[in-house]
Amino acid sequence: METPIDHDELDAALKRCGATWDAAQTHGLLSGRLAIAGAESGADWLSQVLEGTDSSDALRGECEAMLRTLFESTYRQLAERQSEFEPLLPDDDESTVIRAAALAHWCEGFLHGLVSASHGDALKNRLSAEPLADIIKDMLEITRAVADESGNTESDDEAYAELVEYLRVAAQLTYEELGEFRRPHSETSAPGPEVLH
Repeated sequence: METPIDHDELDAALKRCGATWDAAQTHGLLSGRLAIAGAESGADWLSQVLEGTDSSDALRGECEAMLRTLFESTYRQLAERQSEFEPLLPDDDESTVIRAAALAHWCEGFLHGLVSASHGDALKNRLSAEPLADIIKDMLEITRAVADESGNTESDDEAYAELVEYLRVAAQLTYEELGEFRRPHSETSAPGPEVLH
C-alpha cells in the first residue's frame, strides 16, 4: 500500500522548490483536471504546478516525486469510484482559520482545473447545467469563506467537516458527470509513469 501524501509535507516541498502553488490548490487543480481529461491531464498539471522552478534542482526532484504519487493515488480514488477520495487539506489540529483558507484554495484550484482546459460547446453546456453549475457556484462561495478566530470553535469545526464532505462528494460527482468527455482508454487502467512526461 502506498504512503499517502501529507498536506504539510507537500506544501513545504512546493515552497522549497519555488513553486507558486500551495498543496491544497495543487490537489484541487489535479482533481478538476482529472475530471475533464482523466489520466492524460497528468503532464500538463505537473508542468503548471512546477512552472518557473529549476528542473535541475534536487528540491524540485523531491517535490516532483511527491506530486507523481499524489497524481497516481488521486486518479485511482476518482476512477475506481469507491468513495475513497479526500481533498488534500491540513490536519484537524490546525486552526480553523488555516483550514478554512486551505479549503478556499482547494476550491480555487479545482475551479481552475475545470475552466483552464480547452472547452468545446458540449463541455461548456454540461458545466453550465445541473448538477455541475451548482457545484461550481458553491465552490465559488467557498473561495470567499473566511473563518472567524473569535467564533465558536465547535460550530466552526462542524461547519468545516460538512464542507470537506461536500467537496469530497462534489469532486467525485463532477468526475462521474464528465466521463463522456474523457477518452475511453483513460478509464480502463491505472496510469503509468508515462502520463506525467
